[in-house]
Amino acid sequence: MTASPAVLEQAALSVAAHRRIKRWLPPTPCIASRMSFDDDTGLVFKAENFQQTGSFKFRGALSKLTSLSTEVPAITASSGNHGLALATAAQMTGHDLTVVLPETVAREKLSRIKALGVETILHSNDSGLAEQHAQALAKEQGKIYVSPYNDPQVIAGQGTIALELLEQLPRLDVVYVSIGGGGLISGIGSVLKAFSPGTRVVGVSAINSAALAASIRAGHMVEVTHSDTLADGCAGGVDQGSITLPLGIKVIDTLIDCSEDQIADGLRHLAWTEKMLVEGSAGLAQAAWQIDAPNRQGKVSAVILCGANFDQDRIAPVIGSVQ
Repeated sequence: MTASPAVLEQAALSVAAHRRIKRWLPPTPCIASRMSFDDDTGLVFKAENFQQTGSFKFRGALSKLTSLSTEVPAITASSGNHGLALATAAQMTGHDLTVVLPETVAREKLSRIKALGVETILHSNDSGLAEQHAQALAKEQGKIYVSPYNDPQVIAGQGTIALELLEQLPRLDVVYVSIGGGGLISGIGSVLKAFSPGTRVVGVSAINSAALAASIRAGHMVEVTHSDTLADGCAGGVDQGSITLPLGIKVIDTLIDCSEDQIADGLRHLAWTEKMLVEGSAGLAQAAWQIDAPNRQGKVSAVILCGANFDQDRIAPVIGSVQ
């Protein structure tokens, strides 16, 4: 099936972004699984957990800032990987950046972002309200608001993962990608549909917070109930009108929802079999590979390990010991 014009356009943005950011961002490795298989089944891990900021978000941050003049000040809202990635990228590119954080932000994250020389603003005790405040300030002060996912240039940066995969692997049949706001899978999926349309793109959501997956199934944005999840990097709602919804509909072949027990199983497998400690959102993608056995048998699969910025107090009891 021929990719749609919107998908091809997004893929082209990833190709351009790759040229802009590669001097700052060497390819992350593809690591073969330690498991052995009796047939042609293969499993590799795209190790975004080895990124400088510990997350794939660094790609989108660099892509966005390098698309802007350094005379254009930027602002964002994030208490996690996106804020840290943008702050790190701004230090490299020389952009003026403000990061709005909820007052409940962990002190360690706040100090890490401040140490990178960006302005920080604490606002409310809710991340959604902090985001709204950042968007309002952007309008008032003439700054560019940088969304963690609802931005073509941010999505383009995430799509550079797929460009690297296609260079690193002679064969790629299936890719498993965790879904939050949808920027990661929109970028990866657009590149694959443009350059490797035979690769099956699997989007993976945590049952406890699956706003985009529910919206893709409905064909329009829907509200869902959000509960606590180990895949906290994928938790939360999605902007009304987010471009990741129509892109997701076009590029995702299969949606898989995982329970908290399944995510925990994925984290334990990565820790004890693959010898890698990652955040819950990466365990989510691995969980889908584990439960999708009938559909990936005899196929070469890539699991995107999206990051390793985990809370030790939370992850340690989960991985515990081999089960």
